[in-house]
Amino acid sequence: MSGWQMRVTMFLKFLTKVLAVLLPQYEMDSHSLAVKKNIKEQRQRISLVCISGVQQKVSYLLGFDFQVMGKVGFNFPILLTLIHYTTAWLLLAIFRALSILPISPPSKTTPFSSLFSLGAVMAFASGLANTSLKHNSVGFYQMSKIAVTPTIVIAEFILFRKTISSKKVLALAVVSAGVAIATVTDLEFNLFGALVAIAWIIPSAINKILWSRLQQQGNWTALALMWKTTPVTIFFLLALMPWLDPPGILSFKWDLSNSTAILISAALGFFLQWSGALALGATSATSHVVLGQFKTCVILLGGYFIFNSDPGFVSICGAITALIGMSVYTSLNLQESSESSSKQLPIPVKPKDEESTELDIKDTANVV
Repeated sequence: MSGWQMRVTMFLKFLTKVLAVLLPQYEMDSHSLAVKKNIKEQRQRISLVCISGVQQKVSYLLGFDFQVMGKVGFNFPILLTLIHYTTAWLLLAIFRALSILPISPPSKTTPFSSLFSLGAVMAFASGLANTSLKHNSVGFYQMSKIAVTPTIVIAEFILFRKTISSKKVLALAVVSAGVAIATVTDLEFNLFGALVAIAWIIPSAINKILWSRLQQQGNWTALALMWKTTPVTIFFLLALMPWLDPPGILSFKWDLSNSTAILISAALGFFLQWSGALALGATSATSHVVLGQFKTCVILLGGYFIFNSDPGFVSICGAITALIGMSVYTSLNLQESSESSSKQLPIPVKPKDEESTELDIKDTANVV
């Protein structure tokens, strides 16, 4: 076995151990069938989230957005986002024509204001993300992403009075600190870029919350919700273009190579949005952020074990610390889920034959 194959095998063993910690086993009594069923559903959800999370990061792994704005020289982040969503809407229209698009829930179940709000927030979240990536260093961009986690917790409390336990707060703090230590190596930014990054944090958090809430409580599928909200997103992106994009779009060289790169970025952007929506439909907004941070740590450790990259001892310790925090957070989620299911177990009802037999025995005793 070659050295490269040995490193791959070692990393896969390490990743298996990590997932074993992230997905702990629970021993249940034989009569707790509802609890077992709920835990099984939770694990199926987490498996779906892990799969969609890997798909969600394809465009980031290939770095197409960064390449398009860097090497290709397409310095129009809002227009690039607009091309992404326009391409997504055209693909969804094709799905609808081919009867592939799932049926939407009745319009009365979800008010139009909720769909309009999601479409508007999505425009700001996606557009400002690309603008921040253009004006800031990767380290500062990563730092702003870490700030999304506490923003989600605060926003859910303000909007829906949703609270989380102190143990979860501590676990999320460990995760955020570990990811920051592992990934934030430079903090180069300018004033405009910093303002854009700060302005992006709140729409990004609200976007994840609404996507998760509408799918789980409104019975929306990812594609159906994308079909309803994408036109609103396109409208707001058109309104943002004059304010955030520089002039000179007509002078850009639209040759075959540049156009192909932009279209590939748009196609990957569609799968990015789709897989992200699937993940948010299967879990909470906070867990979705933790999943993305799990991906970051796995890529960092995978590069160290497989490709002999040297991120530094501090970065490796930060990634391992984040994984420990993620395992604790996941364990707490599954524990709360099992406890809530056990409380909802139905009270066993005695069969009528047994009840009648008991009444006959009592009546006989009374007669005697």
